[in-house]
Amino acid sequence: MSLIKSISGIRGTIGGKPGENLSPLDVVKFTAAFGTVLLEEAKEKKLVIGRDARPSGLWISDLIVITLTNLGFDVVDLGLSTTPTVQMAVVSEHADGGIIITASHNPGQWNALKLLNSEGEFISQAVGNLVLQLAANEDFSFVENKKLGTVRKDDTQIQKHIDAILAIPLVDVEAIRARNFRIAIDAVNSTGGIAVPMLLEALGVEPNNIKKFFCEPDGNFPHNPEPVPENLTFISNELKNGNFDLGIVVDPDVDRLALVNEDGSMFGEEFTLVAVADYVLSKRKGNTVSNLSSTRALRDITQKAGGEYYAAAVGEVNVVEKMKEISAVIGGEGNGGIIYPDLHYGRDALVGIALFLSHLANFKGPISRLRAGYPNYFMSKNKIELTKEINVDKILNEIQARYAKEQINTIDGVKIDFDDKWVHLRRSNTEPIIRIYAEADSSTKVQSLTAKIIGDIKEIISEHKA
Repeated sequence: MSLIKSISGIRGTIGGKPGENLSPLDVVKFTAAFGTVLLEEAKEKKLVIGRDARPSGLWISDLIVITLTNLGFDVVDLGLSTTPTVQMAVVSEHADGGIIITASHNPGQWNALKLLNSEGEFISQAVGNLVLQLAANEDFSFVENKKLGTVRKDDTQIQKHIDAILAIPLVDVEAIRARNFRIAIDAVNSTGGIAVPMLLEALGVEPNNIKKFFCEPDGNFPHNPEPVPENLTFISNELKNGNFDLGIVVDPDVDRLALVNEDGSMFGEEFTLVAVADYVLSKRKGNTVSNLSSTRALRDITQKAGGEYYAAAVGEVNVVEKMKEISAVIGGEGNGGIIYPDLHYGRDALVGIALFLSHLANFKGPISRLRAGYPNYFMSKNKIELTKEINVDKILNEIQARYAKEQINTIDGVKIDFDDKWVHLRRSNTEPIIRIYAEADSSTKVQSLTAKIIGDIKEIISEHKA
């Protein structure tokens, strides 16, 4: 397995040879390169770090602290935290950047370094390329003993994050408290098990009405941590018993949010952003952004509310760039990532929970009825594992040629828009796969489209092998 180096961070599986997996040597090398890049414009010589609950996160954190202090940085260590909390802490601490130790939705054998700039946002492609170059050349040096940086532990930032959410005018604590919601949580035994119950209680949900499943932050994931329907069978079965108003599921670093209806059916990760945007747009007119792989439903509700919808390439940094460009009031990704710019420019499941519960509390009906009010699109998400023989660029070029008569978008892989459906093919930033997302206004159409595209890909691969 090779290390995956992208705008989503430096990511790999634990163990094995340096350069092929995420080894201790790789952690030190990329941390040193990142710190060296920041030193050129550092004002405070301070960085913030935090981690999800994966067992490997502790030793990775130790190595990062040692490396950064030996570059002369002071380190604010949040310990067990969430990605959005670290992003906000970079700003509040006036730090020069940050590192989040998390492989997000990847299984437990993975970990990663997510790199932040002084705005608490993910670094640009240009800065990332410079980090990779310095790391490859080992072009960095360390300070003498008298100039070593310091380390400060800080376990207050999650509470500060929650306090900032409560101060948002659109967060309706009174309405949430009045609804007396009964909520089940699945936090995959990571840091959502700390942050989500704290948030719910602060929003007025009675502690006795919060049922915590897999909320022990020991990093032993009870199931695949990606919050998609096939991984949420346990909480779905719990809700089928009729004891809860909704289920809340977050990924290990709490930047993705999935919801489960009171009857155990899925609200749909694609519709987390749709529902939150619907609530925000009901309070203020404005524009929205999601990535190319997200549902058309966001476009529909945005236009209905009098705003304009825009699409960005996949990746938080790309969505944020587009949001800033068009002054979006809400945006994110269809994987359950909510970006509410009035709080900060980062995917944040915690602010997503607060805004969604405000929406549901004012809606008055059950969550399943709220979901039924949105456009009924059907989406298919598939992937093809990459091997050395597969030339992704050739596949995408040939797919583009085969469908040249349709509306084609190539800013991120190849997206083909038909009148009543679309399909998007792209190389993943986080796994060695090609992602194939498709959507249509009926399940039959989306299944047919997906089968056709996968057939095309297999045919192209077979032709190149011949």
